[in-house]
Amino acid sequence: MGGVEERLAQIRGGGPPRRHNARTIAALTGNPGCTRRAVLDSAGADKPALAEQLGFPARFGQSRFAITRGNAFEAQVKADGGAELLRLVAERLGVPVPTDATWTDLGADEDRPERSRAALTAGGDGPALFDHPLLGLDVAGTRVHLEPDLVAARLAGRFHVVEIKSFPVIDGQADPGKVAAAAIQSAVYVLALRELLTAEGRDPELVSHEVVLVCPRDFANQPVASLLDVRRQLLVLRRQLARMARVEELLAAVPAGFTVDPAADPATLAAALHQVPARYAPDCLAACELAYFCRHEARGRTGALGRPVREALGGVEDVADVLALAEGVVAPEPEQAEAAALLRAAARLRADALAGHPA
Repeated sequence: MGGVEERLAQIRGGGPPRRHNARTIAALTGNPGCTRRAVLDSAGADKPALAEQLGFPARFGQSRFAITRGNAFEAQVKADGGAELLRLVAERLGVPVPTDATWTDLGADEDRPERSRAALTAGGDGPALFDHPLLGLDVAGTRVHLEPDLVAARLAGRFHVVEIKSFPVIDGQADPGKVAAAAIQSAVYVLALRELLTAEGRDPELVSHEVVLVCPRDFANQPVASLLDVRRQLLVLRRQLARMARVEELLAAVPAGFTVDPAADPATLAAALHQVPARYAPDCLAACELAYFCRHEARGRTGALGRPVREALGGVEDVADVLALAEGVVAPEPEQAEAAALLRAAARLRADALAGHPA
């Protein structure tokens, strides 16, 4: 593995690898077909620094106000030994609110990984809440430490990851994008907890695929709980992590000497990145630090219009080719015949509509 480690160090420019957390691991699932992201994340490259040097800085992330608000809401929900939180979780799971639940704070101990392992795998029949346990997950050969907000154990006979978010649920509805992001992040914790139980010889299915999401209701700070089924997110997560684990296969597709040292000049960096294919889609803007660079690179390509457009066009990659096929000025390749027929039909309908003719 020494040769691989040296190659990965060369790719990121020789500096220490950037460490993953639950958010960055969750973001891996957003575009599993992107070779560029898989290579850079496997190497632990500093993508925010790369984006800054290229002149395309990332424009997402939590503001200080949002972080402060989130911390305050979490503290409120966990007050009084988690009594309100326990009630919310029990009611959402459809079980009586236990009166004998124990509360274990795992966030203040120096030996948190071992203490968390011992606490979560110890026997016992009574209900228990574990505050900020520290879990581990292997990502591209590196051990990553993860910290869920809470794990509820032995409620309804299983473990449930509890994720506390400060975005509101208004009239019973929350922002779909934020809920989706919470589901993916929670799936990371579910997978890590299942692997912990497996390593201890216990049934990983004791960890439920249903995550309890706690958010403020409407514009007040009254908490409300809902269940998220993260089975689909777990499948995607496992597939992407397995792909990164096969780092030798990824490196085989990377040109010899490929490196993205953030200290290099922008033109050199851009030329290097052009050597490794990206799979840009608009969704990347909310999850990948290099998204704005890749969007600029993908200008004039059908992929920049989104995955549904790219897939519907059956491999026609350039917008100019799409327009030419729609106008019938070029003959389609055999694999483009179906897409070309649909494009010509759409062009006729558009022309008729603009001319005011009935379809």
